[in-house]
Amino acid sequence: MPDRLTINEIISYVMNFLGLNGPLDILRMVIEVSLVSYVVYKAIQLVRETRAIQLIKGLIFIIIFSYVSDIIGLKTIAKLLQGVIQLFGFGLIVLFQPELRRALEKLGSSGFKDLILRKTDEDRVKTISVIEAIVQACSALSKEYVGALIIIERETKIGDIVNTGTQMDALLSSELLVNIFTPKTPLHDGAVIIRENKITAAACFLPLTQNAGLSRELGTRHRAALGITEVSDAIAVVVSEESGKISYAHSGGLTRNLTPDLLRKALNKLLLDDLPDRKLFAFRKVKNNEQADR
Repeated sequence: MPDRLTINEIISYVMNFLGLNGPLDILRMVIEVSLVSYVVYKAIQLVRETRAIQLIKGLIFIIIFSYVSDIIGLKTIAKLLQGVIQLFGFGLIVLFQPELRRALEKLGSSGFKDLILRKTDEDRVKTISVIEAIVQACSALSKEYVGALIIIERETKIGDIVNTGTQMDALLSSELLVNIFTPKTPLHDGAVIIRENKITAAACFLPLTQNAGLSRELGTRHRAALGITEVSDAIAVVVSEESGKISYAHSGGLTRNLTPDLLRKALNKLLLDDLPDRKLFAFRKVKNNEQADR
């Protein structure tokens, strides 16, 4: 009967099988696996609840059907499906253009910011005030069945959208939002753009979503809200004129039938968690404070 393998022999066999010749190779493998896992996780996070996930499901179905066709002898169908898969490789950039653009914009806008910045209480208070004004306005508009479309700009600048409307640069308040969307007023038809806690423009035109699978219940406002979130990281808040229901769109996904409290929680999560931070190297302010203390 052969001798049992020792733990050292098992470890040595596994390392030889993986091509690892020492601690340095193990460290490289751990780093490589960690980086690949992180990239895959971010890719899944990016395409989740967007049109891209439907495209991926379709591609997986074609691959599986092609493999099954080849096994059972349907050579012609297998060849055709393999050709479709090859064409899909060339069309990848076109099909996933909104998602790729959003990913690159997010990468470019963040960079190493998170390593050198820290959150400020002042910005947090302003953002909370903006959220509360939006919630109160949407609640009031919802009760009166008045339609509204509010866009909150984030890292991705949407100046081309701002230029389609009427420039305002006004301090945000719930009363002003309600007044803008009141029917038969000059600015009620279109979207309000909020930039840096101010109303930058009103009566703006937005691109409509290209998602053909949406419910027919969704009107132009909801389709415009989805459209702007497909090409930017903005948040769109919608009040339906027909039903009075409140919804919000983010990253190409739509969440409907919200109460004011649920809208507040959603905006807190989306805006406060990603709030721009202040620089760690604000030594001038510290120095001034020290001089004042003296």
